[in-house]
Amino acid sequence: MGRLKGKVALITGGALGLGRATAIRMAEEGAKVAITDRLTKEAGELADELNGRGFQACAWPLDVSREADVEKVIGQVVQRFGRLDVLVNNAGIAGASKPTHELTEAEWDAVQAVNVKGVFFCTKHAIPHLRRAGGGSIINLSSIYGLVSAPDVPPYHASKGAVRLMSKTDALIYAPDRIRVNSIHPGFIQTPMVEGYVHDLGDEATAQAQLAALHPLGHIGEPDDIAWGCVYLASDEAKFVTGAELVIDGGYTAR
Repeated sequence: MGRLKGKVALITGGALGLGRATAIRMAEEGAKVAITDRLTKEAGELADELNGRGFQACAWPLDVSREADVEKVIGQVVQRFGRLDVLVNNAGIAGASKPTHELTEAEWDAVQAVNVKGVFFCTKHAIPHLRRAGGGSIINLSSIYGLVSAPDVPPYHASKGAVRLMSKTDALIYAPDRIRVNSIHPGFIQTPMVEGYVHDLGDEATAQAQLAALHPLGHIGEPDDIAWGCVYLASDEAKFVTGAELVIDGGYTAR
């Protein structure tokens, strides 16, 4: 308890899955938490749950692909909590799983708008507030598919590779401001996105077993596996960590 005491954290895509787990663990560690998501009902319910437990949390509707909305919401978060110390760029979508030659421009752009431009917009408009706070931590959720690839979902893989290098570039640019920027690379985690992927494969029990077998540890990860990584990178324990790739994948990329 108390690893993030006194810090204000904004989490995009915070209503479900990795974002929800991160919001809960950060609140439990003492952070004031801003939960942003297009899923306004679920985000609001999570904020109410955290407040009911004695933590400080608030929810905002946000589509990270809309720059004006990003700027407005980040400003409102700072107005509500007084500062910003941590940004978790978690919002993301999988998009169409088709061979590249079958993809439409709209299908490609939909994924880049959320997964890449969303990270750009949130980072851009968080930086002035992080500077005023004297530094901070930006945590970008990439993927194992920002490190390696697979023969499916080309827009998603491209977007996560972009996030990986955006993180390194911004780590270098903002190091003089004491703003650390790192990426996290999850393997398959039991989230609504992965559950949808499994459902699309047909035989869900078989698909779950096949996904588990891809990880040398023999199972799919849990949202908390990623949430604790976010807590670490947000905390002062990681004060000498920037431009790094935190791989939490059950050994998937170790082959």
